[in-house]
Amino acid sequence: MRFVDEAKIVVRSGRGGNGCVSFRREKYIPRGGPDGGDGGRGGDVIFRASAKLVSLYDFRMKRTYEARNGQGGQGREKTGAAGEDLVVDVPVGTLLYELTEDGERRLVADLTKDGQTVCVAKGGRGGKGNTHFKSATMRTPRFAQPGEEGQKKRLCLELKILADVGIIGLPNAGKSTLIAALSAARPKIAAYPFTTLSPNLGVIRQETGQTMILADIPGLVTGAHEGRGLGHRFLKHAERTRFLLHLLSVEEISLEADPWAGFALLSEELGRFDPVLAAKRQLLAVNKIDLWPEDNLARLRALAAENGMEVHFISALSGFGLEKLEQRLWALHREMSMFSTSSMS
Repeated sequence: MRFVDEAKIVVRSGRGGNGCVSFRREKYIPRGGPDGGDGGRGGDVIFRASAKLVSLYDFRMKRTYEARNGQGGQGREKTGAAGEDLVVDVPVGTLLYELTEDGERRLVADLTKDGQTVCVAKGGRGGKGNTHFKSATMRTPRFAQPGEEGQKKRLCLELKILADVGIIGLPNAGKSTLIAALSAARPKIAAYPFTTLSPNLGVIRQETGQTMILADIPGLVTGAHEGRGLGHRFLKHAERTRFLLHLLSVEEISLEADPWAGFALLSEELGRFDPVLAAKRQLLAVNKIDLWPEDNLARLRALAAENGMEVHFISALSGFGLEKLEQRLWALHREMSMFSTSSMS
């Protein structure tokens, strides 16, 4: 399924049903009083987060969502049926913004949990029947209250994926190959920059049933914090991960200069976009080591040790080093999960 991370739609709640003008008419009661019932309320528009969805693509196909109107009241003080609520499912991680007339965005809800709901447009109230307007001076009111109009709102839906591990790296660092090797995901893979134009998700499962979600996030270029390349589209997805797996290809490493310059570049971009994002825990890995001779790798390992850096040397293509990397990912996952739990208590 194609991944779409933003969509603009219009929602309308239901109109309330009109109140009824009616008078009691029975065989032996020729002049019965008013007995018009109330109109039913209009349906609400409710958004619900669903873990079954991963994309906002459907909202590009359908732009308008309307709840049902309430039915009018009837005689004998019968209230009209309420309009059916419209429940719209969106992926977990969707932010709902209301678009004002002057183009500004107001955050309505941040749907981060499966099953979480929010009412974005309340249905109109049903009108009161003429029985409510009877008085000592008005015994036969021949009018009733009309139903209240529903609400119409323009919304912007923005999806930020929720994952345990965000895999970041410069274009063509091998992120898609790595996520395919570690999980059951099969992302599009090719040997040119920006193959991945949107995040791919992969899942690693243990025998205990525990899962860890990996997000292969689009590559960065210098100036991404200013919106260059995939810019903010990348950075906003990186915000919603527990920690980051920072991937660097040996093709981007020079032993004659600073071999870790690629790591520094992305860390700088993260910091310029959001210092909180830059402070996320990072696990470093050098990919495509099958392309280098062993003596170069030995020098690189020695440099990492001298600098006190924890760097995993892997080949996503051949599978070398992946078992050890996966063990480290699970260890960090447990550590960050415990930290999150203790922070909430």
